[in-house]
Amino acid sequence: MRYLHTMLRVRNLDAALDFYCNKFGLKEVRRTESQQGRFTLVFLAAPDDEKLVSATASTGFPAPLVELTYNWDGDEDYGEARYFGHLAYEVDDIYAACEKLMKAGVTINRPPRDGRMAFIRSPDRHSIELLQKGNPLPPKEPWSSMQNTGHW
Repeated sequence: MRYLHTMLRVRNLDAALDFYCNKFGLKEVRRTESQQGRFTLVFLAAPDDEKLVSATASTGFPAPLVELTYNWDGDEDYGEARYFGHLAYEVDDIYAACEKLMKAGVTINRPPRDGRMAFIRSPDRHSIELLQKGNPLPPKEPWSSMQNTGHW
């Protein structure tokens, strides 16, 4: 068994791509549009997985991917979809990652007070967990004193 991808429905493809690519740092690796089905699928990979994507592109699902599904005629509100837990990504420096996201206008819902874990949410309210690679970083301000915002 091998993990392939996680599919997330999005209401606004441009806003989702701005968040996942421009702010969060994922890379678009494949796109499929279906005129008949009236949808667009965009597959995204984490930067550290790009080599794996290139090396195994012929297999169809070369690396762990996030699939954004945009239904062209979809006026349906997908709501909070709490049956979906969260995506999780390992980062080299959790403080630097959170600072970059905040500067891009992303709310840090659960700050990395412990130097190990933080949560953010996409424009479609999908929860994303950030985990410090290796050992937790020493507690550091302003993160240590920062309160939770909303929920994740």
